[in-house]
Amino acid sequence: ATEWLTVREFDNTKDCLAELRRTGHTIWATDLSQVATCLSHEELPVDKDSESVVPPKVAVVFGTESVGCTTEMLSACDLRVYLPLRGFADSLNLSVATALVIHHLFMLDPSIEGDMLEEERIRLRKKWFPKLAGKRLLTSRQKKDRAHLLSNIEHCRDIAKKQAEYENGSDVPLQVEQIDKLK
Repeated sequence: ATEWLTVREFDNTKDCLAELRRTGHTIWATDLSQVATCLSHEELPVDKDSESVVPPKVAVVFGTESVGCTTEMLSACDLRVYLPLRGFADSLNLSVATALVIHHLFMLDPSIEGDMLEEERIRLRKKWFPKLAGKRLLTSRQKKDRAHLLSNIEHCRDIAKKQAEYENGSDVPLQVEQIDKLK
C-alpha cells in the first residue's frame, strides 16, 4: 500500500511535531493507557470551529506494534486516543489498527473531505494516475509472461556477450545449448 502514499520522513520526533504544529494540525497519538480517550462521540471533545469530534486538520500518530508511541510523542500530542474494541484483544496489528482508526474517523464524521487545494489534487493525479494505469494495463498472466520474456531476453544478451567475447579471443567457449539458442 505504501506505493500509493507520499511519505515524509523526519530525523527526529521534535522536527515532526514542529512541522505538524506549523501546518496547523491537531495531533492525536494512539495509546492504550488509562489516560487515553476512546474514539467515540461520547468521549471525544467537540472542535469549536468545525463542531465535529474530528478536528479539521488532524494527524493521527501510530507507534510501533511492540511499544506504541514514544514518550516524547505522547507528551507533546493534543490528545491520546484508542480504538474501542470488543472481546479480549486490546491491540491489533499496526496496519489493521491504522485502517480501522481511519475508517472510524469517517464513521465519527461522515462529512470529512479534507481541504486539499485543487492544484494539489491535480498534481497528485498527474503523479499517481500513470502509475495506477500501468498496474491495470496487463492481466496477472500477461505480467508473468512479460517477466518471463524479459528474463529470456536478458539471458540471450548474456549469451551474445559471451559469444562476442569468445570471438574476440576469450578462452571461455560457449556451451552447445547456448549456441543452439542463438540460431
